[in-house]
Amino acid sequence: MRQNSTAPRNNKLKPSSNLIMNGSVRVRVIRTLLAIQNGQSLSSVLDPLLNSLHDGDKGFAHALLLTTLRQWHALARLLDSLADNPIDEVEVRTTIQVGLVQLLYLEVADHAAIHETVEAAKEIESAHSTGLVNAILRKVAKNPSKFRKKCDKKHSLPNWLAYQLKQDWSEQYDDLTQGLRQPAPMFLRVNSAVTSVEDYQHALDGAEIDADIVELTTGFKVANSSESAAATLSTKGLRLHQSTAVNALPDFALGTASVQDMHAQLAAPIINKALMAKLSAVKSDTENTNNEIHILDACAAPGGKLAHWLELISANDESSLFHVKQDNNEISSEMSPAITDIRVTAIDNEAPRIERIRENLQRLNLSQHDLQQAERSVALNIVCADATRWQHGKNKKAATNDPVFDAILLDSPCTATGVIRRHPDISILRTEEDIEQTALLQADILHNLWPQLKIGGYLLYVTCSILKQENVEQMQDFITHHNDAVVIEFTDDCNWGIEQAIGRQCLPIDSASGDGFYYALLQKTAE
Repeated sequence: MRQNSTAPRNNKLKPSSNLIMNGSVRVRVIRTLLAIQNGQSLSSVLDPLLNSLHDGDKGFAHALLLTTLRQWHALARLLDSLADNPIDEVEVRTTIQVGLVQLLYLEVADHAAIHETVEAAKEIESAHSTGLVNAILRKVAKNPSKFRKKCDKKHSLPNWLAYQLKQDWSEQYDDLTQGLRQPAPMFLRVNSAVTSVEDYQHALDGAEIDADIVELTTGFKVANSSESAAATLSTKGLRLHQSTAVNALPDFALGTASVQDMHAQLAAPIINKALMAKLSAVKSDTENTNNEIHILDACAAPGGKLAHWLELISANDESSLFHVKQDNNEISSEMSPAITDIRVTAIDNEAPRIERIRENLQRLNLSQHDLQQAERSVALNIVCADATRWQHGKNKKAATNDPVFDAILLDSPCTATGVIRRHPDISILRTEEDIEQTALLQADILHNLWPQLKIGGYLLYVTCSILKQENVEQMQDFITHHNDAVVIEFTDDCNWGIEQAIGRQCLPIDSASGDGFYYALLQKTAE
């Protein structure tokens, strides 16, 4: 299906490599929206906008920008119904949509919204449109509840994406399309190597920040030397009642907590638990006689899942790989030597994003220096590399490109449709063609990394997409072409996500209120 766009018929924007931040608050928001339509991401333009404003204006500018983006496509359809003739100029359309948001969603006084928006039209060199802007906004101001209902009635997505979601999620379609236009809650991941979720909740209470504990339970089938067993784990995070600046969070700068979506917090515990099962499964596993394991985080930036995995490794409890649990159902300590060395490799293909990884690990006290401890060692290697071609050790004289990793966490590139609530610019920047291109990229990465996984090792495939072509269909195709890949099934113990033919799909409408994530766990076997 081709996109039936509500964008202007002539949507070429004036070249703007540098975002100009002057004029009124509304003018700056309009220019920011024009930059996004010109291909820049929200993350690249938000800080320049806010940093250009006085503190008293930042809250309004942020709300105006984000709300306009969340309601963008619904506003475009409303605008088309209000105009007697097609409005082709992007600057004019954007200005009117900013005015509509003030009247319909932000409850700005009519006279202020209309007057300031008309003045903004003059400042962005659209003075010829002031009569049109004024007329449309005045019409809406006469009955805002009527036009708000009209705007809210359907989805606020590009039609191609709404159509695809209808195909993929017919039963959840209405709730899903409405949910994607709402703000997402703020979640915190507590550093288990430093404190507990419960203790950090008490610290938040002391700072008068309200938060609930969210607990997600995961079960999946594993295989040991004699019989199939189920591994279960519990993941706890904190959901704030209201979003809060990180500098207001207790000991945030000291690495006690991180901002991370609740569904994203499943990744590290799942692959960590799978790896622990691998280490405990075989009574005479010669590959572990050197007491060393090697793990890979692919497409690791900005490092949230990597940091979480390192926190679990560093924690002095049963979640640490240095303390593989021993009980009657698992291998005895005599048969399974303690792990003393863990080698962690993280790769991403953009240097600035690599720097983000280093900065995040530094704040969390997870740099290479921090990871070295007595009687055990974690060697961390962060590499700027293309995951479709990168081979571990290929530049070393002794490199053989043999399987080297005991576990791989692949946070795969995707269209990020599951995080539209947090990044509403995605609905503007993505195109229908992106799905096919992204699926091909994912397949290339999988085909390159899989041979580098040891027999018996695990690969956790993760996306923040809610499109089946990037998720379950990608996994089905991979399994078809790899006879040595076995799907590890999630059990009914899971209280998150929707069971798929392979893996589980989280949608941003469940009780946890997390983002849209997909998880599939594979194990490599001898063909």
